[in-house]
Amino acid sequence: MTGRLDGKTALVTGGARGIGEAIAIAFAREGADVAVLDLRLSAAEATATKISSALGRKGIALAGDVSDESQVNAAIAQANEALGRIDIIVNNAGIDTTSVVAEMPTTMWDQMMAVNLRSVFLCTRAVLPGMIERKHGRIINIASQLGHKGAPEMAHYAAAKAGVIGFTRSLAYEVARHGITANAICPGPIETELFRALPEDWKARKLSELPIGRAGTVDEIAPTAVLLASDEGSYYVGATMNPNGGDVMI
Repeated sequence: MTGRLDGKTALVTGGARGIGEAIAIAFAREGADVAVLDLRLSAAEATATKISSALGRKGIALAGDVSDESQVNAAIAQANEALGRIDIIVNNAGIDTTSVVAEMPTTMWDQMMAVNLRSVFLCTRAVLPGMIERKHGRIINIASQLGHKGAPEMAHYAAAKAGVIGFTRSLAYEVARHGITANAICPGPIETELFRALPEDWKARKLSELPIGRAGTVDEIAPTAVLLASDEGSYYVGATMNPNGGDVMI
């Protein structure tokens, strides 16, 4: 089935690589015009070019720090001007670092909360007025299975992602009456630049825990986002979808 997002517009944060890029391209394949927001403009432009040249949809590249309020507001304004509106937002931008709590610098904790949690609030708040006015919208937040179960050396990451899940559920109560759905996707270990950059012993330990015995691919996550963005996903409200290779079975 194709064309599930015909006539829709989307904004994907962290859309220049990994899961974000795969979602942006999957949305375009389904008929959406897509704005790609990333810290690295050149990388965002590469994804936007794939969308426009290979898939025939409008692809817009935007640069910005999603943890910075003024930059978020400016980027959302640019996306609205270029696309006319934002029907779907995917809050995907994030970082990965490791440290045991006893040795974790406060700066590491604060950066994790800013990029992986504060950004979800800032970007969501910026798109909500338009969605509420139009009585329609799809908010998709990329959390993590570690937000459910935690992990050694990643207390800050797990805490931020648990916050994303709690934020999503609370938001869903507020916006459903406006025709807006808010849901979270909690991937397991996925072959991305961020995952590959983690310490080898941490990755090996994590992969050994998975019933499926391997990391996932970005193309195994994107279809869940397409479902939640489409009319077929209209009855998912405050849900956490768990494509995680069996790391967490809920």
